[in-house]
Amino acid sequence: MWLFKRAHSFDVLSQHYGERYKWMILIIIGIGTIAGVLCTSSFNVAVPALTRTFQLGQDQVQWAMTAFLAAMTIAMLPAAWLLERFGLRRVFMAALWLLIAASIAGFYAQTFVHVVLTRTVQGVATGVLQPLGIMALMRLFPPHIQGRASGILIVGIAFTPAIAPSISGWLLDQFGWRAIFLLGVPFAMLALIGARIWLPAPRKHEIKPFDWPGLGWLSAATISLIEFVSSLHHSGLTTAWTWGYATLLVVSMICYVRHAHSLPHAIIQLHLFFKPTFSRGTFVAFAYGFGLFASTYLIPVFLQNAMAYSATDAGLLLLPSGIALVLTIPVAGRMADRFSPRRITLAGLAVLGASFLVFALAAGQMAYWEIVAATVIGRIGLGLILPALNLATLHEMEPHHLGQSSVVVSYARQLGGVVGVTMMAVFMEWREQVLGVIVPGIFKAYAQGFLLLSMVFVLAMIVAVGMKDARR
Repeated sequence: MWLFKRAHSFDVLSQHYGERYKWMILIIIGIGTIAGVLCTSSFNVAVPALTRTFQLGQDQVQWAMTAFLAAMTIAMLPAAWLLERFGLRRVFMAALWLLIAASIAGFYAQTFVHVVLTRTVQGVATGVLQPLGIMALMRLFPPHIQGRASGILIVGIAFTPAIAPSISGWLLDQFGWRAIFLLGVPFAMLALIGARIWLPAPRKHEIKPFDWPGLGWLSAATISLIEFVSSLHHSGLTTAWTWGYATLLVVSMICYVRHAHSLPHAIIQLHLFFKPTFSRGTFVAFAYGFGLFASTYLIPVFLQNAMAYSATDAGLLLLPSGIALVLTIPVAGRMADRFSPRRITLAGLAVLGASFLVFALAAGQMAYWEIVAATVIGRIGLGLILPALNLATLHEMEPHHLGQSSVVVSYARQLGGVVGVTMMAVFMEWREQVLGVIVPGIFKAYAQGFLLLSMVFVLAMIVAVGMKDARR
């Protein structure tokens, strides 16, 4: 009967459960976020299978990923307003129900268009879920334990991409690519039960109207950017189609800037970027998302297409790196409470970029243990970045700006991921056409892809150096 109890206020539940209640909220949100992250990371191993099933190229199949990421990126923008308008409980549970419905629909997909549509709806649900954890963390926890809380929140989320390739690879080999759609459903159901019992009832207070025009302009800019990158391959740089999307991107951004100047409650307020550390951190988040999602796409495809591993073997090969990631994050979270989050972020960027450089220099000669070692090193770098980057970026922000600034950082990271996956798929399709899909051309093509990722992280490090430290 606990499932049907009326929701109580935050104050009542805090008095009942005491100091541990804020940790309970964080864990419930973390479990729900894991369901969304599984939808993000598990589908990459299905790229070769989708290519064969629907007789499509990589640059077309990548729309199953980029549609998801684009929808997730856009859906993040109203998250702060939705939280104020409807409360954490309602928003969280609605997003989980939407994720479950889309996952079941994707399991029964018969055409590639159906796959893309269901992935898009999954992306919307995941986009709403994604910023909730960092919003709750920054509001519930005092500064001196935010690093530890961030490590606890992220460790489960980070473990997800660690095990997702292995589980989804096994599911794909045993039951086909449709089974991958259901991977996040058990976690979503578990989070729903926890939310129904323990999340507080929403507080009633006055809020400002939602900025629909701002969302429209930013959505147009996001979609234009993605299609501009894609059209570089299928249409070419000099075509009217490509330049049309480039023009739409510029016009959309100009219109949004003019709109935001005239509206005090714009969906993204421009004055946030007047703080140099926040603006630099937002750029680093974009570059980090680019490299992270592009590599999460590239490595499984490289192992299957170039190294001839099965989906199961590719997933098992990546499992040690996932374990290294899980072990690194709690340590990195405590380090972020004691040392400079900016310096920890810089160290993580350097380590992660170096791991891609190893792939670039030795793509055709890597033994099994060398691949494991390179991916483990990369995940250690990732583990250093995850708890520290948000803290390094948001420490200057006032409490009433934390909701929107958290959304901006998450939006930048996911937008970088969308661009990264799209650009990497297009880049690899282009290099395979030029260099061939047989040895040694295919190894040279993937080496160039990994080199591109290394250059992105070098650029992120250059920008991160200019961020300021602060005692939080």
